[in-house]
Amino acid sequence: MKKRVSILGSGISGIGAAILAKEKGYDVFVSDNNKINSKAKNKLDSISVPWEENNHSYNHLKKSDLIIKSPGISNELEVITKLRSSNVKIISEIEFASLHTNSFIIGITGSNGKTTTTELIYHILNKSGLNVGIAGNIGTSFSKQIAENSFEYYVLELSSFQLDDIIDFKPNIAIITNLFEDHLDRYNYDFSKYIDSKLRITMNQETNDTILYNVDDKILKNAINTSGSKASKMTYGINSSSFDGKNILIKNKKKTLMINIEELSLKGRHNLLNAMAAITVADLLKISKESVRESLLTFKGLPHRLENVLTIQGVNYINDSKATNVNAAFYALDSMNSQTVWIVGGVDKGNDYSELLPLVREKVKAIICLGVDNKKIIETFNPIIDLIVETESMVEAVKVSRKIAEKKDTVLLSPACASFDLFNDYEDRGNQFKNAVRNL
Repeated sequence: MKKRVSILGSGISGIGAAILAKEKGYDVFVSDNNKINSKAKNKLDSISVPWEENNHSYNHLKKSDLIIKSPGISNELEVITKLRSSNVKIISEIEFASLHTNSFIIGITGSNGKTTTTELIYHILNKSGLNVGIAGNIGTSFSKQIAENSFEYYVLELSSFQLDDIIDFKPNIAIITNLFEDHLDRYNYDFSKYIDSKLRITMNQETNDTILYNVDDKILKNAINTSGSKASKMTYGINSSSFDGKNILIKNKKKTLMINIEELSLKGRHNLLNAMAAITVADLLKISKESVRESLLTFKGLPHRLENVLTIQGVNYINDSKATNVNAAFYALDSMNSQTVWIVGGVDKGNDYSELLPLVREKVKAIICLGVDNKKIIETFNPIIDLIVETESMVEAVKVSRKIAEKKDTVLLSPACASFDLFNDYEDRGNQFKNAVRNL
């Protein structure tokens, strides 16, 4: 008799899990508490997978041998708690996919920098000729990749939500970029729970696996040292032996790999850290220095991450819509070399803006609030910024910023918040910013 697998959620990960489960011979059912879009319905119908929408039928789901839960679904949802109390096994899509591959896995998590680090590692490995795929919290799902390809290596961006429901999943190389208060609304505003979630990436690693982390991050360093991880520990950081001020140094038993930072296509302290992590992985996989250098020169920055849009009448407009938390906004402001008109705001995720005060005092001449509720931002920065303007649309925000900004200034969209009050997602927010700038 076929094992029953029910998949909660019909997004990218849910549909990917359905494709893989069907291929592996499971009796598959997809359940979504919201409406399923037509593209997803057509895909499920084409592979003969039944589905339900606008509902989770507990009486049907409890008969499942296995539940695969999409990362966006909260563990606090009533149907989830009922299923767990009925002893139905619930795992993540990442966990399910990992059960069906023996490929070498590089997993990247962290509060910031994980997408760029993931893309850069993939770029280096791909350019070097390795048979490598990229998946997880970026692009396509891990399950879909396994169902449709046969890569020897996988580079996975992993969110805390994806790690929450792993059981046996373990990457051969795990990377944690940093730890900062993010998504606290999902973790009952308890930072320790968020940290625990991130550290799950290393919980199943053995002595022949590697955990690579940013040693500059004191919270992360302490968390790793007290985690009980069995993995071999490797570090990188600006304030470490892996950097001499001009060169990235990767030391092993035989040699020291040296990469001058001038060879990096991406600029800024945060991207230097991302590059350090990627170069260390490349060295572990014995990729040549020449191949690494070429990859660093050819790698292009990702959209919505300190993306230069246009320079208009001497004013530089930068799209950093991906900055959905305070730490990301910190890195953006830190990289500014001119007076800045800062567009900020959105859905607050339990943000503490106080750590931005020194940077804002030094670099920001005006703040443009772009959110439904800007009270917290205004209360924090009103004592140090004379000009704070509230706006209700991206077009208005950009027009106001143009009136304020002078030659050699920068207009920076770095919201430090989620986007869902006024936009579909951070990409929609960033695209609206770029369109508004181009229409000035």
